[in-house]
Amino acid sequence: MNLIWKWILIILALLFLVVGGVVWYYGRNWKPILEAKIKEVVHNSSNGLYTLAYDDLDLNIGLGNVTLREVELIPDSAIYQQMIVDQSAPDSRFHIKLKALKIRRFSLLDVLRSRQLYIKSIFLEQPEIHVMSEQHAFNDTVSTEPKKTLYESIEDIFTSVNVRDVQLDDVKFTYSKIDSGKSSGVELNKVTIKVHDVLVDKTSISDSTRLFYAKMIDVHVPGFEYDLPDGFYKLKFDDLSINTRDQNLLLTKFAYEPKMAKSAFFKQKNRNITMAILKFDTLRLENLDFKAFLENGKTIASSVQLKNGIVDLSNDKRYPKYPKNKIGHSPHQKLMKLNSLIRLDTVLVDNVTITYYEFSAKYGREGSISFDNARGNLTNVTNDTLALQKDKFMRADLSAKIMNSGNLQAKFGFDMLSKNGYHTYKGSVGAMNAIAFNRILRPLLNVELASGNMKKVTFDMEGTDHRNWGDFRFDYDNLKISLLNEQEKGQAQTSKKIISFLVNQIIINDSNPDANEIYHIGKINYKRDPEHTFFKTLWQSLLDGIKQTAGISPEREARLMGTATKAQDVVKESNSAVNKTKGFIRGIFKKK
Repeated sequence: MNLIWKWILIILALLFLVVGGVVWYYGRNWKPILEAKIKEVVHNSSNGLYTLAYDDLDLNIGLGNVTLREVELIPDSAIYQQMIVDQSAPDSRFHIKLKALKIRRFSLLDVLRSRQLYIKSIFLEQPEIHVMSEQHAFNDTVSTEPKKTLYESIEDIFTSVNVRDVQLDDVKFTYSKIDSGKSSGVELNKVTIKVHDVLVDKTSISDSTRLFYAKMIDVHVPGFEYDLPDGFYKLKFDDLSINTRDQNLLLTKFAYEPKMAKSAFFKQKNRNITMAILKFDTLRLENLDFKAFLENGKTIASSVQLKNGIVDLSNDKRYPKYPKNKIGHSPHQKLMKLNSLIRLDTVLVDNVTITYYEFSAKYGREGSISFDNARGNLTNVTNDTLALQKDKFMRADLSAKIMNSGNLQAKFGFDMLSKNGYHTYKGSVGAMNAIAFNRILRPLLNVELASGNMKKVTFDMEGTDHRNWGDFRFDYDNLKISLLNEQEKGQAQTSKKIISFLVNQIIINDSNPDANEIYHIGKINYKRDPEHTFFKTLWQSLLDGIKQTAGISPEREARLMGTATKAQDVVKESNSAVNKTKGFIRGIFKKK
């Protein structure tokens, strides 16, 4: 063998012996040093609040692997109480348990040479994470002392820490909110969390592409159900997916609904208050700014999608209602009054059915009106006054099938900066058979439409907190109504034929244009009742237009009343006819 090759082999053998010796030495002697350093970092970075405990540490310097078994991060309650006294306590504490913590492929050479720690992967086995939240007033004030960053806590040991991948499988997550000594919370099971490219160094805290020092956090939460603290509602979903790199949040089979049946809800409330059910197959947020949400409570996203859902609103008039002044409570005014900032470029509505139900105290029946398969969008949904300086209007452009029959098109404009709640709404309803409205008229008003062809409805309106005005057009023919007798138990309901005849012949026009070829246009100038909601005011305004186009002017009603006074034998029935007709007209577009 050539002499030079012998020397090469000897040198390689010596190198292997040296490297092996170093590995053996550090594997034997660095374990207690590493244990002490790990615990020191945890203690110092938390100002003594946390202690790290584990049963065993397995260290392999050669492979760059560390495994800790039965790991527990324990908050010190005595230290926390002292921090409260010192007004330095955080609002949240963490108690974490792990079956194992596995660190793979770290470079000891980089640590010794440049104090840089690189880790290829960290795996947390069967984590149990308990977050305890306790709000402190002193954290709501602006502190003059700068908070210590994570890098500042470790810079004496490492100049940088970089972890390529972190994975947590089958996580049990518990959140407890502590208020006045009482605890309430929520629990999640089988959560999966993946984190990619974690970097802690001098500049990473200011890197806008990172959240919690990571380039990506991916969270998946399977089926979840939570009873809300009010005792009446629950929140649930089948799946929640979050990805901070893609800036997406997706909820499937989302539901916000009462915990009990409708009858039990109103019985327990003992008030005629609106009961709501919201369900969506898909609720998605795109380009959501997670950092703004987590750090400042701001909801900023390019779009929100609500797909394949229902919105059910119910009232029960058997229970008392306590009127309140609703001035200043329109949808856009409520949005502007929110404490947290919201900025959504677009809210997309796709196949959502909205139904209003009302139970009549007088007739003991429930009626409903529906807007089926609603689609469209809302734009510039924001209470950000700076953004509104450029465009002050929030807009809605929606379509639906009213009573699953006529095509409804509606456009709304809300002046977000208006002091008096200025808004606009215009739209149209296409051809439909008017008897579709019997679903709400018969149960609530004991009136039904015998016939009626709605050809077209159009409206162009403006409004404020105190008044609504605009034009209303209603093209129809062959409109006949039937006033009904009280229904006897076990008997079919019958019509008041004579009174119905008088109403059809005297009070209403059966068509527009009428029999004299006069076309009636509703010129609306409606003064708002302060106790009426925004939507009730909207429909009452349209009701005024319906009455005008149907020929029911105040003068016509007065003449009818005069005639009825002279005919004493029919006065009672005439007055009843007038009142029922008023109620019938109101009922067509009634909205609580």
